Amino acid sequence: MIKSGKADSQSGKHSDAAHGILEMAEADHTLVTSSSDQKIVVKQYPVTGMSCASCAANVESRLNNQPGVVKASVNLASEMATVEFIPSMVQPQNLKEAVTSIGYDLIVDESENAKEELENLQQKLARSLKNRTIWAIVLAVPLLLISMFFMNIPYSNYIMWVLATPIVLYSGRTFFSNAFRLIRHGSANMDTLVSLSTGIAYLFSVFNTLFPQFWTIRGLQAHTYFEASGVVIALVLLGRLLEGNAKANTSAALKKLIGLQPKTVIKVLDNGHTREFLVSKIKPGDVLLVRPGEKIPVDGIVTLGSSYVDESTITGEPVPVIKEPGSHAFAGTVNQKGSFQFVARKVGSDTLLSSIIKMVQEAQGSKAPVQRLVDKIAGIFVPVVAGISLITLAVWWIFGGDNSFSQGLLSMITVLVIACPCALGLATPTAIMVGIGKGTESNILIRDAESLELAHKMNAIVLDKTGTVTEGKPSVNMIEWLNEDENKAYTDILFSLEKLSEHPLAEAVVNFLDKTASPVQLTDVTSITGRGITGSCNNVKYFAGGLRLISENNIRFSPKLENLVNLWEEEANTVIYFANSREVLAVMSVSDRLKESSPNAIRELKQMGIDVYLVTGDNYNTAEAVARKAGIPEFRAEMLPSGKSEFIKELQKQGKTVGMAGDGINDSLALATADVSIAMGKGSDIAIDASKMTIISNDLLTIPAAIRLSRNTVRTIRQNLFWAFIYNVIGIPIAAGVLVPINGFLLNPMIAGAAMALSSISVVSNSLRLKYSR
Repeated sequence: MIKSGKADSQSGKHSDAAHGILEMAEADHTLVTSSSDQKIVVKQYPVTGMSCASCAANVESRLNNQPGVVKASVNLASEMATVEFIPSMVQPQNLKEAVTSIGYDLIVDESENAKEELENLQQKLARSLKNRTIWAIVLAVPLLLISMFFMNIPYSNYIMWVLATPIVLYSGRTFFSNAFRLIRHGSANMDTLVSLSTGIAYLFSVFNTLFPQFWTIRGLQAHTYFEASGVVIALVLLGRLLEGNAKANTSAALKKLIGLQPKTVIKVLDNGHTREFLVSKIKPGDVLLVRPGEKIPVDGIVTLGSSYVDESTITGEPVPVIKEPGSHAFAGTVNQKGSFQFVARKVGSDTLLSSIIKMVQEAQGSKAPVQRLVDKIAGIFVPVVAGISLITLAVWWIFGGDNSFSQGLLSMITVLVIACPCALGLATPTAIMVGIGKGTESNILIRDAESLELAHKMNAIVLDKTGTVTEGKPSVNMIEWLNEDENKAYTDILFSLEKLSEHPLAEAVVNFLDKTASPVQLTDVTSITGRGITGSCNNVKYFAGGLRLISENNIRFSPKLENLVNLWEEEANTVIYFANSREVLAVMSVSDRLKESSPNAIRELKQMGIDVYLVTGDNYNTAEAVARKAGIPEFRAEMLPSGKSEFIKELQKQGKTVGMAGDGINDSLALATADVSIAMGKGSDIAIDASKMTIISNDLLTIPAAIRLSRNTVRTIRQNLFWAFIYNVIGIPIAAGVLVPINGFLLNPMIAGAAMALSSISVVSNSLRLKYSR
């Protein structure tokens, strides 16, 4: 087994992890650095108006070309631009003007009102997209039916014209406006392709509906292609709607992280009275009161009182930690049953919670999804198709003989119709939709195409211990009694004593004895912080707690039980002692059990060629025992959230595509850093929202299944894209008339439309095969 040097050098105590967390909170996370006497500022600004990868590339290129900008990167998924710039050379307003000049907008106003206005605008655009998509689909269905089965009814062309017009001019208006904006700046994307093909098809159909004699006097039939324009726009809008919903979910995790901090706090005034204040009004040095069940608002040091605090948001461990005078308290953690006062030390953006939020924002970023490739190819494909159509018209006009212009115009339209991007646009979303459906059937929730694309490349996976490899809750494995004949009477006393304890491990004992024990009357019950609890029954004093409680009261410990305790501790279990004033009566082994599926799941992952690592905030002995039982060759113990993230970055620097599976809020940074993030479904909502995949069943065996699904889906996407492009490579030359000199064959536009539909059907059918894959 390969052991972490960090794990070897640390003691594994909870307090060590807490001090390490404090150091992380105190670390310098400022976004201002220095370079050659020039101050460099790093800022994040929302970007509006982007619709695809080339839009993000245009904004990024424009920002990088501005004087004073050191580096700029644009995240399409979050619609955010991260800009490193020198304020003495360029101001945010200059950056805004640069982005606005190419048809987008950079929101540099950081006030709360501006944030609210931006959120309202985004909601308005989302509603508009949904409405336009619904109307497009509603109108496209009868349009398609008429074109396929009722072409000979009276006024069929006019009916289709009426149906297609609102789809093109209302539902599809953004395609044309975006395409026009891009053309003005010498670029193209999928909007250009959609607007060119649907616009030509629509205008050509309108012309043929109003002036059919233009073709009939030349011995040709006046075909219309209203269905091509309407159906293509409806399908592409549906894809955009699904993409928009996926984007909206990416910010949910950050909103919930921010929601961990309460808006108000109880401040202790100089005269001893308390008053409620907004947390934004708190300053370092203020004394605050935390009552049972409340969230801790800021970072600080406890000065009065004691309580257990659930720090799973920070450490990921299920057992709450005792807080006494001198202990550190952290924003976002939850107080349990006691009350205490503490002095604020870090407030606002300086708290550990704010640091985690900031790092998650910086770590989240979309990798290159398959659709980026489609957009890049579309940028070349569009001018090529337009050029071929114009060349087709010119060649026919020059060398076509009689009716050369009309034949050339018809062939040009045929080229544009057959080059319609329907199959190209369907190649990715249909495979993703079927893959997501297949995943749901297998208890795998997949958020976006990015995770599907990267999961098939995964060759390393980092597993959090608590709640991922283990069950995530402490439970009693075994109780060993000194004298089995007397255990019934003592069981009732132990049950009643632990039921009065505030310690979280006591709940595990109570749950274990709940069905076999009955409560009895106890007197003189005393809870001893950090040690355990005492109480009397029939004038006999009893003790329940840790070894320190037993030692301090000089209670005898039999060799039989001592040997068993040593064995349990070697297995990294926690031991609870139950005794009277003379001797230890029983010992209990408490642990976080390994999931039954973990060893088999890890074996499958290794058989798939994936390196498996275990990371945990727990102590070295526990980590080693869990790794050994689960069959994990490498582990890292006593890791803070930032440590898990750094470990993933180390693996990425080695050229590995890294997956991360976790269930705690403390895993959100590591999940955001990983190439593929996987949350266990019974974990925290924030871990689930920060991840790209969620294992709904909480069964670790589902992770290998998710990777197999990813590999099948990506293979299907590549097949779809291959056939979509091959279709165009073969179809466009035939549509242009390349076979006319050979055998006189000239493709009819109606056949071109049918071929276009067939290409779409083949792509969808290939995607549906995913439903029956393993």
